[in-house]
Amino acid sequence: MISKLFINRPIVAMVIAIVTVLGGLVAMAGLPVAQFPEIVPPQIIVNTTYTGADAVTIEQSVATPLEQQMSGVDNMLYMQSTNANDGTMTLTVTFDIDTNPNIDQVNVQNRVSQAQPNLPADVNAFGLTLRKSTGIPTLVIAIYSPHQSHDSLFLSNYANININDALYRVPGVGEVRLFGASDYAMRIWVKPDLLAKLELTVPDLVRAVQQQSTVNPAGQVGAEPAPKGKEMTYTLRAQGRLQTPEEFGQVVVRINPDGSVVRLKDVARIELGAQNYQQVARFNEQPSGIIAVFQSPGSNALAVADGVKKTMEDLKQRFPADFDYAISLDTTRSVTEGISEIVKTLLIAIVLVILVGLYLPAKLARDADTDDCGARLADRYVRCLSLTRLFDQHAVAFRPGAGYRVSGR
Repeated sequence: MISKLFINRPIVAMVIAIVTVLGGLVAMAGLPVAQFPEIVPPQIIVNTTYTGADAVTIEQSVATPLEQQMSGVDNMLYMQSTNANDGTMTLTVTFDIDTNPNIDQVNVQNRVSQAQPNLPADVNAFGLTLRKSTGIPTLVIAIYSPHQSHDSLFLSNYANININDALYRVPGVGEVRLFGASDYAMRIWVKPDLLAKLELTVPDLVRAVQQQSTVNPAGQVGAEPAPKGKEMTYTLRAQGRLQTPEEFGQVVVRINPDGSVVRLKDVARIELGAQNYQQVARFNEQPSGIIAVFQSPGSNALAVADGVKKTMEDLKQRFPADFDYAISLDTTRSVTEGISEIVKTLLIAIVLVILVGLYLPAKLARDADTDDCGARLADRYVRCLSLTRLFDQHAVAFRPGAGYRVSGR
């Protein structure tokens, strides 16, 4: 009954179809981007550095106390620690999918605090950082010099100072990890033969640098309560941390009984270099700095990728000369391509529906025309006759027990 109504009134059917399409377009804007449950378990990553230690030492003195305290934390699935010979330690704690990542981070922080009394003093002084992450990078960005006028140390240091903090401010970014030379550092290359001759040790050099390269608050002159007549207050500034190789070279290591002085430059070679040389980053066979961006659990990967790309475009306006970037890995491309194909399919379906809607009324109008009814009946008769002759040329015979047989005349 309803179908007959629409067939007899095609204009009403077209109006209803147009209203339905418009309603669908309006509702499409309010549809959620994702309605699927989380399939990647949240991870809390603990990072620290034990300067000068090898992988075995880090495992015994840093990773083991942390793992012992981390055992039994609420809703934990498993944990994994990675210890490297460059002094770094990474502990990854994976939790159940249904847990709250913020609560998981608080639980891990509490366990780390319990383990800190058992960690070496150098590790506690360096600090331990905790980040929420998914374990798989969403984007990998390569910072490079097109004409190779900058080395990887400069590129990585620039990224560490000017890019990393901006990327952390993008909503949904859980961790920004820099691979390569990382950062500048004052390198002190000790001469073991001179140390042995002067009866000095490496801790003696470390102690001298720590004592003489510090921030020294000098106080004020003329501060209250001041004598009568003092109207001015002066803030004093003393030399703070050492900054150049020449200043480090003047550090006094020891004063001998005869009045002679052993300085740091006498027993070591001092230069401004990289913090570590364990990693080398290259992009298209060029020195570069590699930035891996990890999304936080529960965030939208497409929104994170778009935010990072927009931030990089804004930062590019302030890049120095001969400085550029490229996105070497984008794990969201498969999602964007899939959405693009869905949109294309939807548009094709809409066009086909419109074409069919325009064709049917014209066809119904032709069928309703009674003037050429005889011509249409003749056309139907010719078609039926042609089909009859076609089946007659290819007869199908059936014999009981012998199956089907097709024979042509």
